[in-house]
This record gives sequence, structure tokens and C-alpha cells, in this order.
Amino acid sequence: MPVLRLHNSRTRAKEDFTPVDHGHVRMYVCGPTVYDRAHVGNARPVVVYDVLARLLRRLYPRVTYVRNITDVDDKINARAAESGEPIAAITARTTAAFHADMAELGALPPDVEPRATESIDEMIAIIERLIGSGHAYAADGHVLFAVASFAEYGRLSGRSPDELLAGARVEIASYKRDPGDFVLWKPSPPELPGWDSPWGRGRPGWHIECSAMSWRYLGDSFDIHGGGSDLIFPHHENELAQSLCAFPGSSFARVWLHNGMLNVDGVKMSKSLGNFFTVREVLDQWPGEVIRLLLLRGHYRGTLEFSQGLLAESRRELDRFYRALERSPGEITEVPRAVMDALCDDLNTPLALSHMHALSDAAMAGDAVAAGGLRAAGELLGLLGASPQAWFQGGGDAAVDAAIAERVAARTARDYSRADAIRKDLEAQGILLEDNPGGTTWRRR
Repeated sequence: MPVLRLHNSRTRAKEDFTPVDHGHVRMYVCGPTVYDRAHVGNARPVVVYDVLARLLRRLYPRVTYVRNITDVDDKINARAAESGEPIAAITARTTAAFHADMAELGALPPDVEPRATESIDEMIAIIERLIGSGHAYAADGHVLFAVASFAEYGRLSGRSPDELLAGARVEIASYKRDPGDFVLWKPSPPELPGWDSPWGRGRPGWHIECSAMSWRYLGDSFDIHGGGSDLIFPHHENELAQSLCAFPGSSFARVWLHNGMLNVDGVKMSKSLGNFFTVREVLDQWPGEVIRLLLLRGHYRGTLEFSQGLLAESRRELDRFYRALERSPGEITEVPRAVMDALCDDLNTPLALSHMHALSDAAMAGDAVAAGGLRAAGELLGLLGASPQAWFQGGGDAAVDAAIAERVAARTARDYSRADAIRKDLEAQGILLEDNPGGTTWRRR
């Protein structure tokens, strides 16, 4: 079995992966803040860490993958104030939409999916530890982490003190001892969500939520923490600081993984810029597998472009794989060593896909073993789960089936001009008919 090597953001180097417990690998990934539909950029980490979880399960006897739901946040509060929709309704609706969208992208659910509001007790316990050890202080109804108390603050992101302050975009408040101190707990007025605490009715800051949930489900030291590169600072920097200070002698996450951003015309896709496409909007035009493949065609640590043209390329690539499986069905085998080696080398999905193309070429030539390897590689990447017939028919289409039935009726009535017109109309839609003794089948071009 190949050795898994991962690029650790904390050391800025690719390292052999050595879990805390070889019998049980534990991974935490930052999940969505549920106030709106996920866009395709939000889906990239879901797909990346889904592949990593699949790979880890091939290599180790037990894996616990935790991905949280942030269901208490100022963005959610703002959306409720704008729309008049209750907060509970917003979070329930958008969480269900997130689950549906990610399932269509072929992402398996995590082993544990905690909600922030379910771990308030753990957040309060960590904050009490930090106050007791002098790493946090209460002021004006708030509790803040004292960044000056942690000498290693800034090492994860590699920022200088001046860069840290500039990048934090923090509120300069009179109750702060240092402008860079960040909020662990803040007061809540009656109209906003709040919980009783030693510091009054309030709600947690964003960063303490992930520290509490990872501690609750994975312990104070675990193997992998993943998320987008845009979370390195301040979110992950702050998580690391408060967790190490709350649990002296722990390591928190031993390996930090960060995926690059998804760009549109060279600019990061984001809701604030308005240059985003929701997953649902794209699913209305393309199969989920096409979107998934696009997100895997670039190395996870690099930036990746998103466009209709690249979606079309991904569709053609999948068509090629499915045609190979149609030509040579082959029983699924072990994942080919070349594919495993590529994925174990810091999750090199582009290299793994290139090996899959070689397998598809061999399968097109009638190599059933290569076809089986192609299926196994696809399964590991969350691809090629459909039958070739279902893929080319787009999972079934009532309108196409009705048109075929009308064409059959026209031919039976010897109205060949009408039958030809139906065929040509379907061809214009990219649908090809194939007449055979068992009837008429169809596929998308």
C-alpha cells in the first residue's frame, strides 16, 4: 500500500501522514453557514474532502469525518431581519438544500455533522478554561481572547503582527486590551438568539464554535483539519490559538489542509462580489457528476477556473469514460496502483484522472481488466456511478420518451415524414436515436 503524503499548511511542507491512532483516523472540516444556497465555490471543499475521506477509508480500518453546520451567525441574523423569515426556518431550509445539492455532486455525508447550537455547553467550558489560564478576559459583556498571551499566534498563517491586525478587519472597541483580540462570546439582545452564560445572555463568536465541536467529537488532539484557504486567517489561526491554550500539551490538528479558491474570470467566486453561481443553478443545466469532475480536474491546493466551457469539457471527458465502459463492461477490480499512488501523493486528482484516461483507452480496445480498473478508480473519486445507458440518457426524460412514442406511432401509420421530423428535432436537442430489433433507444450526444 502506498504511503499517504499530505501538504501540511502548518509546516508548509509535504509530509508522510502519521495518524495519532493508526486504527482510527479523525478529520474535521469546516462546513457551511446556513443562510443561503451554496455556490459552486462552496462545493469545492466538500468534494475535495469527500475524496480524501474515501481514500482514508481505503487505507485505515476506521475513519471519523466530522463536518459542521454553522447555524448561529450574524449573517443568518441579518438574513432573518431582511426577509422577516424566522431564523429556525432559514437554517432548516438552507441546510436541507445544502444536503440535496451536495448529494447530487456525489458527496457522501460525513460521519458526524454537528450543529453549532448543539455545542454551546462545550463552548462555555472552553471559554472558562481560557479565562482561568489568563488567555481570555471578560469586558463589557464580551469575552475576548488575548492574542498577546499566545507567543505562537500568527505562525499558521505566516503573518507579521501588523499584517495580522490589518487582515483581521477587527472592530476597534474600547473594551479590548489589544486591537487584535477576538471575540469568544458576545451579548445578545432579546430579538437575537442567545444562551445563558457566566457572562450574561449571549452567543458565541464564530471561531470558538469549531474548537468546541472538534473537541466534542474528536478530542483535543486529532489528525486532520481541512477547509478553504480563505479560512487560514483569521478563522483557523484563532481556532488553533484558543484550542492549544485551552488544552495545554495537546496538538489540536496535527495536519492542516487548505483547498484553493474557485475563480470566475480570474476572480474568486463569492457572494460579496456577486460573481457566483449556486450549485442548484448549475445542476439545472449539467449533471452533478460534471460539476464534480470539474472540481477535481485541478489540484486541490491550486486555484481553479469555473466556466461553461470547462463544464462542457468535463462532460466530454465523462462521455469518453462511459463510452469505454459501454464498449467493455468489465467487473470492478482493485483500484489500479498508479491511481492510488497519485491520490496518496497529496491528493493529486489531475494525475489520477490522467491514469483513468489511459485505462479508458485500453477499455475502448476491449480490455475488460482495464475497464474494471476504470470503474474502481471512478468509485474512489466518486465518479462513474451510473450505467452507460443511464448516463447517455441523462437519467431518463419523459419528454424524450413521449417523442419516441409519437415517432413509433408515425412510422406504424407510415407517416415517415413526421417520423423523420421528430428524429431531426431530437437531434437538434443533442439526442440521438438508435433503432434496433428490440425497439428504439436514445442517448445524448
